[in-house]
Amino acid sequence: MKPKTSDPPHPSRAALFRAGLTDGVPIGLGYLAVSFGFGIAAKAAGLSILEAVLISVFNVTSAGQLAAVPIIAAAGSFAELALAQLVINMRYFLMSISLSQKYDSTVRTGDRLLIGFAVTDEIYAVETAKPGSLSRPYLYGVTVAPLAGWWLGTLLGALAGALLPAFLISALSLALYAMFIAIVTPDAKENRKVALCAGLAILISCAFAYIPALSRVDRGFVIILAAIVCGSLCAWLFPIPDEEDGQDKGGREEVTADE
Repeated sequence: MKPKTSDPPHPSRAALFRAGLTDGVPIGLGYLAVSFGFGIAAKAAGLSILEAVLISVFNVTSAGQLAAVPIIAAAGSFAELALAQLVINMRYFLMSISLSQKYDSTVRTGDRLLIGFAVTDEIYAVETAKPGSLSRPYLYGVTVAPLAGWWLGTLLGALAGALLPAFLISALSLALYAMFIAIVTPDAKENRKVALCAGLAILISCAFAYIPALSRVDRGFVIILAAIVCGSLCAWLFPIPDEEDGQDKGGREEVTADE
């Protein structure tokens, strides 16, 4: 008769928090460098150190914050600013809904609101790759380093922008734009659809910048129009084939049957 094997001990809340913290540290280090560029760009646009830091505290989105700076600097309307953020950051709604399916019973409604605020592309990737369900301590742990890195990097960048010479600030403020180019370029080289979408967005932005009849449109609305037009057109021209969905469903069914 085989002896009974006891179930493995359930990790403590402190252990789960440390596991999340460990997974979040690489993200936080990356955000430190990226948000430093945002702090420089915000200071170059005329924002104060406090204003730059508050933007990062109440938003955790590099693309949204970068789009907000010129709108704020140009004294754009609240409606323009809000609509730009809605369009640019709409993907986080889908990410949060997807992640919510992995939360266990320890995650309550208030936790979902706080955790959803801190969801980013990198945090989403880490959490979706984690096997099994996600507990409350782990979710809070994984957000600590990214938030700290984002806020600290913005503060350091804004402080540097206040101390460095004007010509150097102007040069460093391009770092954040270069980062977005570096993010898009590899995908654009491998996928012509991505390249077409990015190229179309560039053409629309240039049209509003150089055509006299269009140059009066605020930059915030240009970002909104470019995002909506390019996203909608490419979704219509290049839909995801239904066969891929069917294959995924079939694969999941086979795994379930094997189990």
